[in-house]
Order: sequence, then structure tokens, then C-alpha cells
Amino acid sequence: MSKVVAFLSLSLDGVMQAPGRPDEDRRGGFQHGGWAAPYSDPVMGNVAAEGMSKGANLLFGRRTYEDFFSVWPSMPQPNPFTDVLNNSQKYVASTTLKEPLPWQNSTLLKGDAAEAVTRLKGQPGKDYLILGSGMLVQSLMRRNLIDEYILLIHPLVLGSGRHLFADSDEITALRLVDTKTTTTGVIIATYQPA
Repeated sequence: MSKVVAFLSLSLDGVMQAPGRPDEDRRGGFQHGGWAAPYSDPVMGNVAAEGMSKGANLLFGRRTYEDFFSVWPSMPQPNPFTDVLNNSQKYVASTTLKEPLPWQNSTLLKGDAAEAVTRLKGQPGKDYLILGSGMLVQSLMRRNLIDEYILLIHPLVLGSGRHLFADSDEITALRLVDTKTTTTGVIIATYQPA
């Protein structure tokens, strides 16, 4: 059975919204976009490159898919991520997109995303890596479909924004399986369900 791995940047207070750019995601009036960029360093780059080099299929929610498609196909070389992102098989959870999807090697998941991911996990083959796509991660968490979380926990508190672990009556116990610390104070923590 394949694994589903969620790879996400978070603030100390659990905000996952718009880590990459100021205009990435302004939903709810969010004004702190791009908060993760000042913390990039070679340690973080190596962890990301190592994860991408495993050849996993990619899982995206609609917003993240469209955002990545607007940037990566035209990203200049050399870059360790462009070829991997362009050439990997991509699965997209969306109720509004229609096929054919514009980015090469992209497949639209039909029906309920959690049911579609359950079917994918049951097939032999590569694991599935979710980059960002917070709403998709949350929907898969509710169905216990995330096998591993790689959380890049940044040393700042944003105070507002969309949180990975939203208010819930559910208790989720995780087991720490690996940690790395970057030169900029980001803790890269890998968790699996306990």
C-alpha cells in the first residue's frame, strides 16, 4: 500500500496560509503572505530536494495546483525542483476544474477526494506527496489518510490565518520520527500517526 505524506510550512501558532509570496493567498484578509521566505537555507533546500528525489506522485488541491502551475513550468534552470515538478504524475482534487488539466502529467481526481485518495493508496506503486494544499490535507486527516507529516515549523507567530490543525473535538496523537534544525531556526519535524 502506498503512503500519503503531507509536506507543509507552519508558523509556531500553526498557520499554514501563504508561506511563499505576499499575493499567494489573501483569503480572510490575510496580510502576512511570504512569511516563510526569509527562513530558507541550504538545510531546508536539501530536505525538500531529498523528499522530491524519492519520485513520489504529487497530490494537490485546486488552489495549490493552479498556483504551482503559474510558477513552475516556466521556472528557469538550473533548479532542482522544476524538472521533478513538471515530470511527476500529479493528481488534483477539485470540484471546479475540468479535464484536460493544463500542466503535463496531471489527472483530475473524480468524486470525493478522500475516496479517490483511498483508491490511489490501494494501488501498488509510488507514494503520494502533498505540497501545501491545506484544505486537502485537512479533508484527508479527517479520514485518517495521512501516513506522515513533514512540518517545517518556522520561528514566528502570525496570530491570524488558516491553521493546519483547526478547532476540532478529535484528538490526533502523532509520533515524532525525525527532526532537523535549519540555520535559520526552522524545525523540520517528521511525524507519523501514533
